[in-house]
Amino acid sequence: MRELQVGLNQTQKVRLQSALKQLEELSSRVSNSSTASVTVADTIPVNLEDGVLKGHGTTEYNGEVVATLCGVVERVNKLVYVRTLRARYLYKPEIGDIIVGRVIEVAPKRWRLEINFSQDAVLMLSSMNLPDGIQRRRTAVDELNMRSIFEENNVICAEVRGFQHDGSLHLQARSQKYGKLERGQLLTVPPYLVKRRKQHFHHLEQYGVDLILGCNGFIWVGEHIEANEDEMMVDKDNKSEETGKSDLKFAALEQQEKAFTPFVTRRNICLIANAVRVLSVLGFNLSLEVIIDTVEASSSSNLHIKDMLGAEFCVQTAEREVQRRTTLIKKKG
Repeated sequence: MRELQVGLNQTQKVRLQSALKQLEELSSRVSNSSTASVTVADTIPVNLEDGVLKGHGTTEYNGEVVATLCGVVERVNKLVYVRTLRARYLYKPEIGDIIVGRVIEVAPKRWRLEINFSQDAVLMLSSMNLPDGIQRRRTAVDELNMRSIFEENNVICAEVRGFQHDGSLHLQARSQKYGKLERGQLLTVPPYLVKRRKQHFHHLEQYGVDLILGCNGFIWVGEHIEANEDEMMVDKDNKSEETGKSDLKFAALEQQEKAFTPFVTRRNICLIANAVRVLSVLGFNLSLEVIIDTVEASSSSNLHIKDMLGAEFCVQTAEREVQRRTTLIKKKG
């Protein structure tokens, strides 16, 4: 997803600056007092006699610990480091992360994926379920049929399995919730906007849409698929020997009908995708609640889908976020 350019008039600029300033003040109220924003060469207050460990983004100069990066000071026990706010490849993989990636190469016994990281990830043939669902050793025939599973430019969902000695990232897709993603949109946002949570898969029943918030900043918005592909393949194999040409034509038409995405669902996919785009431009953390609130706000205002990317709706979204966070702080207080 390219950076969205929003043209603001003078009044909208003032409103947006005011809303962002209020959000900054609200964030400073709830932030931990042990953290602080620093720029390059700022002194970080620590007691070196306590055996403080100097981590990433820090160095010692004239008996003081100073920052070598712009960011936020983080403390873990005796370790002090600076967490940068923005970077080209900010995504730092952790084992168990849910990620969305695009296949860029089909190699021997593996697929290589682009995952918005400094290196491409690897999904081994042995690290995923076969279409027949049988757990067995992979054979030469399976390797020859790899393109029937995933091919170049396919979008898939997987889980971070671990790291190899050469620094490469390995994935696994041994669950039914992982695999190829079709009939939807792939969005790219800064990875720091997607926080690690217990649930990254969301089925929005009222919209008939699946939403996957990848930890690597790849967001998938697509049609919810109920059918089990494994069962469909088995049924197809059983019927192919017993049915005639007319039945095969009927089966082909039925399959084509199932592959068609209804207009209402396509509209809902665009609504949710535009909500993600607006929140990303404003730099707001992406969560299911905030995304749904943005979609509902556009629907209540009777906005056309393309108007969600306009300047006025972006300003209104920022102002609503101020109200939402103010209400949360009052409830906690």
